[in-house]
Amino acid sequence: MKKEDFRAYAHELVDWMADYLEEKENYPVTPNIQPKDIFNQIPSSAPEKGESFENIFRDFKEIILPGMTHWQHPSFFAYFPANNSEPSILAEMLMSTLGAQCMSWLTSPAATELEERVCDWLRDAKGIDSNWKGVIHDTASTATLSAILTAREKATQYNINENGFNGNEKFRVYSSAHVHSSIDKGIKIAGLGVNNLVRIPVDENFAMIPEELEKAIQRDLKDGFRPLCVVSALGTTSSTAVDPIGKISQISQKHGIWHHIDAAFAGTALLLPEFQHHIKGHELADSYVFNPHKWMFTNFDCTVFFLREPQYLVNTFSLTPEYLKTQLDAEVNNYRDWGIQLGRRFRALKLWFVIRSYGLEGLREKLRKHLQLARLAQSWIESESNLEILAPVNFNTICFRHVDSQHSEEELNRFNETWMARVNASGKVFFSHTKLDGKYVIRWVIGQTDVEEKHVSHAWGLLMEERRKLL
Repeated sequence: MKKEDFRAYAHELVDWMADYLEEKENYPVTPNIQPKDIFNQIPSSAPEKGESFENIFRDFKEIILPGMTHWQHPSFFAYFPANNSEPSILAEMLMSTLGAQCMSWLTSPAATELEERVCDWLRDAKGIDSNWKGVIHDTASTATLSAILTAREKATQYNINENGFNGNEKFRVYSSAHVHSSIDKGIKIAGLGVNNLVRIPVDENFAMIPEELEKAIQRDLKDGFRPLCVVSALGTTSSTAVDPIGKISQISQKHGIWHHIDAAFAGTALLLPEFQHHIKGHELADSYVFNPHKWMFTNFDCTVFFLREPQYLVNTFSLTPEYLKTQLDAEVNNYRDWGIQLGRRFRALKLWFVIRSYGLEGLREKLRKHLQLARLAQSWIESESNLEILAPVNFNTICFRHVDSQHSEEELNRFNETWMARVNASGKVFFSHTKLDGKYVIRWVIGQTDVEEKHVSHAWGLLMEERRKLL
């Protein structure tokens, strides 16, 4: 592509992007397609000769766009959001243009130093201990795996890194049943064995019971196991339950166990001073992760991973062949040594753009608006007969279902599953579900960047309409 053509097409794309952001709520949230509908519209072999950009962009609009789930739609209420914003999108454009590989200070000095600074900004804004240091990863899954591997190496004095497993290890990792599935995956990848993940019972609010954690550790010590790590949740995936961080930290310190705090979604709420009590006692923990790409209006992917003593992380992952050594290594952060990946994107740029564009005041204002909308939706559900909320609404996720005395639990599960499927089939909204104590519940997450009361009200109307039809 010629440079003058690039300029013209770039302007065309930016115009389309701006139009999309203005018109995104006019698209169906989810596409009305069947498996292979898109696949079958794409030629079975790659083109031998280059094609015009006009044709490529036309196919994007005619083939790809109709098959997209629109995560930025204001009526996207499923899973947790993967938000973006205008300043974040602009930063992504600059990141792509620079094409920097930010593995070390020497390869991208500004990227390295900006990453350190914005991590410090977020640490201080969220009330995290000022001695902790942060690094940007791609996802919380990667950061959690890094925490588990670091716990393993710290406990074995880096022996497994050097010599591998000897077959006599009997490590244990602890979490509640409600933590993210990435914990299971991380334990598998770390070679610990998923059967060595001990699920700790939860209370009526789906939060880990610390006394049960203590019992499990004592039982494992008696049986010859080696407790390695506990993963607590500041906002579980199913219901945003909050584990007692302080008590778990005390137990972990008592037994010399690594304590990793998973705050992937709800951690953004700590930007609000009124929510910082949730992290009380974290200063005795070892690591903490949250995703600005979920609820802080920063394009996927962007995860910030904080550590009390980052030298253990660096010692776990540092590997510097001769061709990567520089004379400045002792004076700077080479973030390639702070995680799994050698190659690193310039993710700090979009965080910088977002924080500076909104300011902490603007971010807090938007978060409080989402929380207010969640409280409004909660009030509607609570006022409706035969609806129940099955978990505390700690943030902006509501877990609710239809319930009555005429049907068994199995029948109620089928009813609620059908209810959600029929609402989603409209393409006008998108909800997801979970099961709490075996009960099928609809999860209503109100946190999309541009969601307004009208979108929440419209979703409520659709829910009530389909429920009436089913009844």
